[in-house]
Amino acid sequence: MIKEEIISKLKTIVKPYVQNEEGFKNLNENTDFINDLEINSANLVDIILDVEDEFKIEIDNDSMEKMLSVKATVEIIQTKINA
Repeated sequence: MIKEEIISKLKTIVKPYVQNEEGFKNLNENTDFINDLEINSANLVDIILDVEDEFKIEIDNDSMEKMLSVKATVEIIQTKINA
């Protein structure tokens, strides 16, 4: 799956949890979920669960801790899909 497809699906997943609409409009690879979108840590867990469902993957704790930006999340999703 290509990066653009993953980012597109990721946008749909994170949209309900975003507190900063301006940050969401400018979402790109360098977007940080906590600092740019103001998503709280409890919602990050929800996002990870949604990502697991959407991409049919399992995310371990080490990977979860790294999923703080769009770029890191895309890389982890690609790694899991290709595993």
